[in-house]
Amino acid sequence: MKGLLVDDDALYLRTLQRALQRHGLDCVTASDIEGALALARRERPAFALLDLKLGAESGLSLIEPLRAIDPQMRILLVTGYASVATAVEAIKRGADDYLPKPVTADALLRALRGEPATALPDDAGMIPLRRLQWEHIQQALHETDGNVSAAARLLGMHRRSLQRKLAKRPGPERGGGEG
Repeated sequence: MKGLLVDDDALYLRTLQRALQRHGLDCVTASDIEGALALARRERPAFALLDLKLGAESGLSLIEPLRAIDPQMRILLVTGYASVATAVEAIKRGADDYLPKPVTADALLRALRGEPATALPDDAGMIPLRRLQWEHIQQALHETDGNVSAAARLLGMHRRSLQRKLAKRPGPERGGGEG
């Protein structure tokens, strides 16, 4: 099975490409939207793994054009900045799955088969409050098209307070993103 890996982190791309090759998957890589679309048209991959943040661009904007190239392509979005708002947006745009970084080759293979890629253990308990707060902030930013001042007004807080919170991403504990 051929895949397309899209990420602006060259080391991460090479590492993931090698790990997937060990599992019998042949993958091509791109670091930007234009390159990814050119490769998708030429190579016709069965799946695409897209990073949410591609420099100044967003992997979300790749979902619909890739779907147009091949409606059967399995599209997975990965991010170190996971939030409910971006997960919902990715699925609305047509992504098949949404995975937090770093994604392992095993988790990716499960997602490609349509199995749950990640799951909280039965004793996981509740999601930490700061994680819920982060997701709420991300939803406000999404609603205001990334305008921090407008998001702060929507959340009823000062803009500088929101900026400080944005500088402190939630840690990797249950449900968290990169620390």
